Amino acid sequence: MNGYLMHKNDVVSRIENDIVLDNNAMLPLQLNQGASIEGWLTGRAIDKHRTNSRLLKKVLRMTDTSDIATVLRAHAATITDNYWFKADGEDIEYNDILFNDDSYADVALFGSFESVSSAEKLNNKNSRSPELTNIGSFEKCWKLHDGKWFMYKRESALEQFSEIFICKLGQYFGYDMAVYEKHDDCVVTADFTENKRYDLEPAVAFVGENEDYTYSYKKLLEFSPEIASDFVKLIFMDTLCYNMDRHTNNYGVFRDAATGEVVKLAPNFDNNIALISRGYTSTDVSKKDLLISLWKEFVNENNIEFKKTPLSRETVQQIADGIDIDVDKNYVVDFIMNRYAVL
Repeated sequence: MNGYLMHKNDVVSRIENDIVLDNNAMLPLQLNQGASIEGWLTGRAIDKHRTNSRLLKKVLRMTDTSDIATVLRAHAATITDNYWFKADGEDIEYNDILFNDDSYADVALFGSFESVSSAEKLNNKNSRSPELTNIGSFEKCWKLHDGKWFMYKRESALEQFSEIFICKLGQYFGYDMAVYEKHDDCVVTADFTENKRYDLEPAVAFVGENEDYTYSYKKLLEFSPEIASDFVKLIFMDTLCYNMDRHTNNYGVFRDAATGEVVKLAPNFDNNIALISRGYTSTDVSKKDLLISLWKEFVNENNIEFKKTPLSRETVQQIADGIDIDVDKNYVVDFIMNRYAVL
């Protein structure tokens, strides 16, 4: 692999024989930590295990469906940052590779006969799509509305409720949350990078696969105490709402796209495998609870003084009742208030 790692129209590094030759302030954090360019690139590819991922590649007439071929088909560009790859011999600029079309969105989201048939009418061999670099295990897509990108993610009713409820509860606490709304059998959220004002760097870029709270907290302290403090709020929300799925690809930091400086924690997103998403279990937390145990260990280990925002049963009931999805809302209120009391 020979070419240039680009950020907008600026060269970040020369790549020769898969080696990153340069090191500057704009280098992606993962590469700054010594990761290979191939590892960084393949981490941007759509999950090959998603059924609709395979359909999408068929529609795009991709003969090589490996992660590296997939990501390079899109020049490694994504909706949520400004990085891309320019191979030797390519006479192109950033505007040439920017996504401006969502023709393959429904293939990625639904994989239905109608969506595939519609996409088949396009010039597939030369088409690019933001879906090729839309990571994650759920069927999802990017759709363009009035010049702004929105992510649609297919979820069950319980998953939709959990995602939306946690968003609204976090907003009540005053936390920075990705805003989710219901749309048919999906949730929808806007691209939160403010039209690429920020580059999203997932936590895997600086902590790898290490999901230990203290390890992540100390890494984030290296950026700033404020970022580390917002991470504590993230973990509090995960503990309160029983999010067992926080991993190093679904939280991260924002870098200023103009300077490369890490400026803040990204909004809290991806909470659909939490709360009631996997059904109704006991609301009794008197028995040993893994997430609560991990939370207590975390705050005690790091001498964190965390002050909870006051929360009443009436407030939780109001948030739940404001979501037009048919679930057992009394259960949700009991579940949250019991965990809140223990925390």
